[in-house]
Amino acid sequence: MFTIGDFAAFAQVSARMLRHYDALGLLRPAVVDESTGYRYYSADQFSRLNRIVALKDLGFSLQQVGEIVDVKLSAEELRGMLRLRQAQLEDDLARSAARLTSVEARLRLIEREGHMPTDDVVLKRITPIRVAELSAIAPSYDGEDVGPVVQSLFGQLFERLGAAGVDPCGSPIAYYEDAGDDTIRVHAAVPVDDRSTADVDANELPELPRAATIVHQGDMAEADRSMQTLARWIEDNGYRSHGYAREVTLQFDPGNPDNWVHEFQIEVTKPG
Repeated sequence: MFTIGDFAAFAQVSARMLRHYDALGLLRPAVVDESTGYRYYSADQFSRLNRIVALKDLGFSLQQVGEIVDVKLSAEELRGMLRLRQAQLEDDLARSAARLTSVEARLRLIEREGHMPTDDVVLKRITPIRVAELSAIAPSYDGEDVGPVVQSLFGQLFERLGAAGVDPCGSPIAYYEDAGDDTIRVHAAVPVDDRSTADVDANELPELPRAATIVHQGDMAEADRSMQTLARWIEDNGYRSHGYAREVTLQFDPGNPDNWVHEFQIEVTKPG
């Protein structure tokens, strides 16, 4: 027989953990001295303890460990649990690899620019959203061509929504599509609820399963600064962008462009 201290030392677990296993019914002592309360373990209990530790190291919960070591599961059920755990570990590895890639990209950026970047890029899932919108053609994607079209469209959109008594229920969104011959179709949209109707087109902006996003503070005439940061991040982190970025207006101060806040959202995927 082994005292709890000797049993713990030989098995390289803590006495506290053995007491926890006892409380859960996973591994009860072979003998408990009624007068002192001392716990004693037998040599044949090492195999059960080793199995508990091995299953715990695989990431199973103690409840699952108890079900396995007490043979409450069929071989097929155990196989299913192991396959699920395998999938979880593979997902963890993929997430860790993505984090490692992000750390390496951040290090390269610091080495290239000599300082810690203040404009952080965040990956998000952008859910579908119902919008009211107007659209028009701009000669190109250049800021001097797109800007006036966007402003005019939003002015018309809010005027029509106001006349129809429709209140937007979210931040304005500008998005863009190729229209051919280097021209761009500009969309000015605002989220509305399902009951809203007005003299404007209703549309559902589709989900972006994975979007690289960055917050731009200040005049949209300086948007290229943030877009370049976003483009470098996408390249450095091994992603591929699709289409044009959506522009979500988070704060708008008509008299002071320095107070404007926008979020740029662009869909990205991992090649292969």
